[in-house]
Amino acid sequence: MYKKLQYISQGDTADEQLHNIRQALDNGCNWIQLRFKSNNSLAVFTLAEAVKIVCDEYRANFIVNDNVLLAQQVAADGVHLGLSDMKIEEARLILGETKIIGATANTFEDVVQAVAENCNYIGLGPFQFTETKQNLSPIIGIEGYATIIEKMKIQNIEIPVYAIGGITLEDVDSLMKTGIHGIAVSGLITRSKNPTQLITQLNKKLYTNVRI
Repeated sequence: MYKKLQYISQGDTADEQLHNIRQALDNGCNWIQLRFKSNNSLAVFTLAEAVKIVCDEYRANFIVNDNVLLAQQVAADGVHLGLSDMKIEEARLILGETKIIGATANTFEDVVQAVAENCNYIGLGPFQFTETKQNLSPIIGIEGYATIIEKMKIQNIEIPVYAIGGITLEDVDSLMKTGIHGIAVSGLITRSKNPTQLITQLNKKLYTNVRI
C-alpha cells in the first residue's frame, strides 16, 4: 500500500535540498519526491545519489520528479511525470514493470489517459493556488476532487490519487472525505517551524479519516 504523505523536495542548493529531505524523513514522512531544477547535471546526480542512500536508511520511497534517466541511474523507486514530460509508456520501457510511475493530472480525462498508459498513482491538482510551482493548471478545489473521484468510481477506475497544490493542515479532513488516497506537499513541510508536530498531525489526519 502506498504511503499517504508525500514530500516534494525544496531548496535552491543541493545542501538545502538534502537538509529539507532529512528533516522530513526524521519527522515521520516516508515518501520523498526529489524535485531539484538545476543546470548542473553533476550536482543533480550527486544529490540524487545522496537522497537514495538516506531514503534507504529510512526505508522510505524515493521518487524522482520528471527525470526518468536519473531515476534509472540511481536506482530510485520510480519517477513522477508531469503532463508535458516523457510519456508514461516510454518511461515504463526504460524503468521496467517493478518501478513506480506517478502521473500528474488536472482533469478526469487526464486521469483516464494516465491509467490507460499504466501509471501507478495520480497526482491530481492543483487543489488551490501555490507559489511552489509556476504556470499552474486550473484550480480544482474540493468539489472538483469529489467530482473526479466519483467519475472514477462509476467507471471502476481504482488507483491511488494524491491531492497536490497549496494544501494546508486545515484542508486535509475535507480532502480525504472526497475519496483521495493521500496528499503531496512541499512548502507546508519545508517552512514549518515545528515539523515534528506538523507531520504527526498530517499522518494522524491521513490515516484516521474515512470517506463519509
